[in-house]
Amino acid sequence: MISISFPDGAKREFPEGVSGADIAASISKSLAKRTIAMKLDGELCDLSDAIDRDASIELVSRDDPEALELIRHDCAHVLAEAVQELFPGTQVTIGPVIENGFYYDFFRNEPFSTDDFEVIEKKMTEIIGRNAAFSKEVWDRERAKQVFADKGERFKVELVDAIPEDQDLRIYSQGEWFDLCRGPHMPSTGRVGSAFKLMKIAGAYWRGDAQGPQLQRIYGTAWRDDKELKAYLNMLEEAEKRDHRRLGREMNLFHIQEEAQGMVFWHPKGWTIWQVVENYMRRRLDAAGYQEVKTPQLVDRRLWEESGHWEKFREHMFIAEVDEGGEGRDEDKRISALKPMNCPCHVQIFNQGIKSYRDLPLRMAEFGSCHRYEPSGALHGIMRVRGFTQDDAHIFCTEPQIAAETEIFCALLSSIYKDLGFEKFRIKFSDRPEKRAGSDSTWDQAEAALLDATKAAGIDVELNPGEGAFYGPKLEFVLTDAIGREWQCGTLQVDFVVPGRLNANYIGEDGEKHRPVMLHRAILGSFERFIGIMIEDSAGRLPLWLTPVQIVVATITSDADDYGRQVCEKLVAAGLRAELDIRNEKINYKVREHSVAKVPVMLVVGNREAEDASVSMRRLGSKDQQTLSLSDAIDLLTADATPPDLKAG
Repeated sequence: MISISFPDGAKREFPEGVSGADIAASISKSLAKRTIAMKLDGELCDLSDAIDRDASIELVSRDDPEALELIRHDCAHVLAEAVQELFPGTQVTIGPVIENGFYYDFFRNEPFSTDDFEVIEKKMTEIIGRNAAFSKEVWDRERAKQVFADKGERFKVELVDAIPEDQDLRIYSQGEWFDLCRGPHMPSTGRVGSAFKLMKIAGAYWRGDAQGPQLQRIYGTAWRDDKELKAYLNMLEEAEKRDHRRLGREMNLFHIQEEAQGMVFWHPKGWTIWQVVENYMRRRLDAAGYQEVKTPQLVDRRLWEESGHWEKFREHMFIAEVDEGGEGRDEDKRISALKPMNCPCHVQIFNQGIKSYRDLPLRMAEFGSCHRYEPSGALHGIMRVRGFTQDDAHIFCTEPQIAAETEIFCALLSSIYKDLGFEKFRIKFSDRPEKRAGSDSTWDQAEAALLDATKAAGIDVELNPGEGAFYGPKLEFVLTDAIGREWQCGTLQVDFVVPGRLNANYIGEDGEKHRPVMLHRAILGSFERFIGIMIEDSAGRLPLWLTPVQIVVATITSDADDYGRQVCEKLVAAGLRAELDIRNEKINYKVREHSVAKVPVMLVVGNREAEDASVSMRRLGSKDQQTLSLSDAIDLLTADATPPDLKAG
């Protein structure tokens, strides 16, 4: 007999070899009916797996969070079976679960089309309706290779060879169709349900090798019920309306072109947003005791080697090679890199002159222009670029100061996010990655210091295993936008490694040299990405203080043009960003055009307004108009347009 422990602490004995399905059935028929998998000692497993040892078990129902991954995994298998039934000769490759869905890569001479989706989805529904059981077998490698070779599945043969010898080679069947798969799966195809949809087609290369065979990737999404699917599709529809690339064109903010991939051409209106954000951030950092610096763009490889970044980031660096002798000799060649981050340069400033413990904490900030090579396929508007500006800063401090600096930083970040329209965010604690610099004892020290700091500050964190920086653990700040999407922006990283590698020291109270701790921190992350997030979060309707054109003065008739000019001049004199529209167009046309451009306020003036020294004010998204005296309108708009950090009280 073996002992099985349940989540509520209860224990029961069962015969050796009992399955999860047997255990569920022994408790109740209803539990057996709704259970789709089990967690055995924390690992998700097939419900049919035999248990041959004492273990803890958690039965997973279709309503549990873990079910989504299983539903999507099984749906990918159903998709592959449907495609091969409908299009004989198609080869299947891999079909993993991804965020919000799944995909499957196929090799086929003829191209798929989204027009094929309807018939594929119909066939998938038929397969789900068959409710074929998922069954698992372990095959020896030669048998698997022979079977897949006989089926013409050459990609599967390659995958068999790629599986390490010490791992079982598992084959999952659903009726007559089978696939090479690690699992686990739900009990049958019927558990997938009807809440799925095929989304798009994209090209892919076998194993990501551009020299390899071209594959066709079909993306899909799957959810626990139709309500969840509908909510997701509605979110996608809303996200498309908010796409910063489309809004960037409509609002004339920026563009990106082939001759400078991953680099942003900021137009005057877009650059206005940038400057407003930068000026706001500079004021907040000044008030928080940061000293602003500026460091070089191009830095010799020796510094990157000393800091450890050359080994870890070389593939993401843009390299410049100069022949200083002019004669092509290797010894005359100097290799430098455009900086992908600012931290080694900030240590160089810290190292100038002697620092005392009295100088700490020393908070050093830079709006640093950085460059990182991102594959062209990963680039996405201004959200994922190759050239970007970080709101970067490094705090040089002692180990006892980590807790206070963490608390101060988290309060500053929370306040800034609130000012920029984001009320909600989560904090993840990312510990040591597999590839890292520094000893285990150093990592123990850094992780303990950061965790203690979060506890002292009363901060709740979620564990994000293995995602720390190569030099230290970090906090990741994940904000939530208006339609529920999450964005990882801010970070705080504790670094005991780089200061030692770059020989940073301060003189302690004992008169001896000591290593400072280096806190790497960012709030926005990058200006480009954060501005893109703000555009999408607000659907282009930025708050008045952030918007590039705050007010348009539009005339109804040409007789009011002179008054319109006076109004616009007074607005500008009051510090407001105003433009004048005296075109010979109907006022409704002007209103529609400026609404598309997301101008938040329109002041409409005609002969009556000119006589009364008044304006008719219309706010974006409202059909109502408000008539005000010009002086009252200026006072009201000036107050509305004041940045949050400059408002009294």
